[in-house]
Amino acid sequence: MNIDMIRAAAHRLEGHARRTPLLTSPFLDEIAGRHLLVKPECLQHTGSFKFRGGWAAVSALDAATRARGVLAYSSGNHAQGVALAAAKHDAPAVIVMPQDAPQLKIDNTRALGAEVVLYDRAGGENREEVGGTLAQERGLTLIRPYDEPEVIAGQGTVGLEIAAQAAEMGVTSGDVLVCCGGGGLTSGIALALEAEAREMRVRTAEPEAFDDVARSLASGTIVTNTRISGSLCDAIITPAPGEITFPIMSRLCGPGLVVTEEEALHAMALAFKRLKIVVEPGGAVALAAALFHGDQIEGEAVVAVCTGGNVDADVFADALAKYA
Repeated sequence: MNIDMIRAAAHRLEGHARRTPLLTSPFLDEIAGRHLLVKPECLQHTGSFKFRGGWAAVSALDAATRARGVLAYSSGNHAQGVALAAAKHDAPAVIVMPQDAPQLKIDNTRALGAEVVLYDRAGGENREEVGGTLAQERGLTLIRPYDEPEVIAGQGTVGLEIAAQAAEMGVTSGDVLVCCGGGGLTSGIALALEAEAREMRVRTAEPEAFDDVARSLASGTIVTNTRISGSLCDAIITPAPGEITFPIMSRLCGPGLVVTEEEALHAMALAFKRLKIVVEPGGAVALAAALFHGDQIEGEAVVAVCTGGNVDADVFADALAKYA
């Protein structure tokens, strides 16, 4: 992984991905105790940053390989990103998804033209094994959700945009908080900022009981979660950080931040009330960390990436009922 790959991905994404803005609110500044800039990747195609990585990976394949089809495994956002990218390249897509993924994400993935294969995550089925078998049987190219160089390159384009947009707003230093699962977005942003905004430091944000990245960063070695399901923040629930992503995060990221599910729901309600955006629980943990854990953040300004907005209506209604 290097900055040249991220810049090349940015070139391939031109005219295809949205350049999401940096949003601000004086009301959120007051809660955060500093100037807060919010990068709403929930406004990206398919409702999350994952479209960037999906397009970067699919567009990097040669025509013959792409025509045979691609395969991905995901709880929903990577699924939709790859499905849409494949559809726009006229390539078949097979997506392996957990049975307990939000129904909205399953339905959307099918609506984008992909074949969805469900597996029993809670019952112990392994998505890598299911996906690996399908890829071998059908001659499909596997596009991993985070431990995939071209996917990381695509996600890193978020960092290029943050560096340029923050500088335009007079912000050149501070913590950049990123909702983190396996670390593809986090490591991509960290590499981009290393090249374009060296005074900005990436921090991971995760939900309680699924903070494998924070614990891995603290220990200096990869550790795993004891649970693999059972969180509202399904979009960022992974067993452990990636083999490719962890060394990058270990070198470039500050200590990880951990929030509660209730803080994530509160952040969702505030994002809707003050920024007029819809954010899912897993996509709101970075904003929650910025708002409610300011004592662990350094600098006069902070950037929070809201990574996705694919939330079931009942979960969103619950957040608004409690905190709006």
